[in-house]
Amino acid sequence: MTAAVSPADIGSYWLASCGDDLTPRAALTGDESVDIAILGGGFSGLWTAWFLLQSNPGLSIAIVERQFCGFGASGRNGGWCSPRFPINPSALIRRFGVATTRAILLAQQAMVDEVGRICAEEGIDAHFNPAGVLTLARSAAQLPALQKSFAAYGKLGMEDGCELLDAAQAAALVHATHVHGGMRLDAGGTIHPGRLVRGLARAVERRGARIYEGTDVLRVEDGARPALVTAGGTIRARRAILLAGEAYLTGLPDYRRRLIPMASTIMLTAPLSAGQWDKIGWAGGECLSSYVNTTNYLTRTADGRILFGSRGAPYRYGSDMSEVALRENANFDWIRDRLVEWWPVLADVDFTHRWAGYLGISRDWLPTVHFDPARRIGHSYGYTGHGVITSAICARALAGLVLGQKPGANAPYIRAQAPNWEGEPLRWAGIRYVQNAFLRMDLAETAGRRPPLDAGLAQYLGEP
Repeated sequence: MTAAVSPADIGSYWLASCGDDLTPRAALTGDESVDIAILGGGFSGLWTAWFLLQSNPGLSIAIVERQFCGFGASGRNGGWCSPRFPINPSALIRRFGVATTRAILLAQQAMVDEVGRICAEEGIDAHFNPAGVLTLARSAAQLPALQKSFAAYGKLGMEDGCELLDAAQAAALVHATHVHGGMRLDAGGTIHPGRLVRGLARAVERRGARIYEGTDVLRVEDGARPALVTAGGTIRARRAILLAGEAYLTGLPDYRRRLIPMASTIMLTAPLSAGQWDKIGWAGGECLSSYVNTTNYLTRTADGRILFGSRGAPYRYGSDMSEVALRENANFDWIRDRLVEWWPVLADVDFTHRWAGYLGISRDWLPTVHFDPARRIGHSYGYTGHGVITSAICARALAGLVLGQKPGANAPYIRAQAPNWEGEPLRWAGIRYVQNAFLRMDLAETAGRRPPLDAGLAQYLGEP
């Protein structure tokens, strides 16, 4: 049986400030039968239940969660309600063509508005703020990537709502150091993910779903009478078993190599004063990032804090997902240094929260949605850190497949499974090498040095 992890141990501001009682709901005790059983009480599982019940209110649905709803990435992310897809527009065009890429990105943008509408409809006060997305080039070396992204939107005929900014225009929006340019998308915004995930749980319960927390699934059975077998009892499903555990699916034998769990690290400042905000700029409150290899994402919270997320604990051999190792090896000093490098005025700022979490990455960076009517097993996984919106897109697709709807023509993520990652120790060696190389590349860029000699190899191995 998996040990319980308390919200306080996780350290997430989103869980601490969600305004909800995080005491786990009752665990499953005994056997039962339902129409559909879902493994996972995060965004994937809850959105799937919501869309199923929206289409067919008469369905009986049970959701089984190992810890509590919002325990994983849904309660630990950066608070972006972003229209970005796990694969960037240029790579999407290269792999799937203009028509499919345009359809995917338009669907992502539309889902941002849909999430805001659903929050209003369900009475979920998730601090939804459709402020847009702003990406900065903070060195001359980052400008080509920015220009390539803007050109991709032009190729897609999506120039409206997309603006390329020169250095002066970008610096006027955000008074960070070393601003060389930027790109702004009108679509997208920020959200309180803790309030969203907990609100979704209450919403599906009001619609009739049952949620069992503190319930570890020991085995998944397929066939005519598929089941989730737990220590407390077995739930059999008349129509479908749906697996929505994202990175935690790697604990199931059939999914061990379909995903890798990668860590991300976040720190949060105390609320800043009006004078500090005047010096920082960023009055629009957009989702904010820059074109670095190790990834960064910044959020301005509703109560005037800065969230800064970046590289997490190094990948652990065998896709191990230790909570203790996650906390002990997270790169919190790196985060602090990066924030001060953006805004030296914050050198003495206090940090009130810090946390880390696991997200699921497919070998080709493409999400996967599938339902096998013969086995009566379905799954959705692989959002690569873009789960707030992509999980909703994939959940709606999975719900449609279960209900017998024909999938859309421009949805390459509807496929049987992702390609497997390499076996160990090759997987560990390759991922650790790319992580190290990306760090060396960013440090060299910050210091004004030439890129490492192996930069091209690392980018080749690390790109989707």
